Amino acid sequence: MLADARAIARTGAFACASVAVLTVQSTSGMREATPVASSELIAECTEVLKNQRVRAIKVGALGSEENVKAIGDFLAIHRAIPAVVDTVMMPTRGRARLLEERGVKKLRKRVLPYAALVTVNAPEAEVITGMRVTRLDEARKATLALLELGCRAVLLKGGHLGGPHAVDLLAIAPRERKSSRDLGKRLAPQVHELSASRLALPPFHGGGCILASLIAGYLAMNDEAYRADPETVLEAAVRWAKKLHHAALLRTRDVGGDLRILLG
Repeated sequence: MLADARAIARTGAFACASVAVLTVQSTSGMREATPVASSELIAECTEVLKNQRVRAIKVGALGSEENVKAIGDFLAIHRAIPAVVDTVMMPTRGRARLLEERGVKKLRKRVLPYAALVTVNAPEAEVITGMRVTRLDEARKATLALLELGCRAVLLKGGHLGGPHAVDLLAIAPRERKSSRDLGKRLAPQVHELSASRLALPPFHGGGCILASLIAGYLAMNDEAYRADPETVLEAAVRWAKKLHHAALLRTRDVGGDLRILLG
């Protein structure tokens, strides 16, 4: 959550936090994860939206099936606010799960359809889709399968895939045609390959959280443009966030423990 706040502040937005999971963790890994009650989580979210000018929502670890259901209902009510859903299930290092298997089905059906953008790595894509994701062609199929769940866009991160370059796939569902004989017909999704050279880095902590938060902060700072042209602004948000994220990867800091942290 501290990483989220640092990243969002970097965009010029202000982060308002609602806690879904209490963790025992450090840069050496996660030891325990205890979800808060869903009623408490929704009370936190409701208080923030009641009093702050919220322009984007970032969803991270939810911790329980009950919290998944509750956040799904919450996003459905506030669907006008773009939500970036980071599908956190397992920590990079540690033994505690951030979402039990029974919550994944609810995540797929109750949360992802209301996302403006779903950010997912290859192992998470495999869990959600049931598809093998180890190569770029498999990642492309999984990205389109995730898009079919109803979200507006999917960013499948390619860090776990092989090759000299890390290739992320950004798929954006176009709006329906609104003219002539093609009225009501959906266009084919746009799929962008966002490639970057792999970096020789020490193990680090917080990379996925920071990327999703940078994107959410960008959407908040460009909310009027997003409402006018969501496809263009989503692509711009992802490209901008990846540029800053790449710079942060080059500035990891050793604060003790077994992993380094990213500077958002």
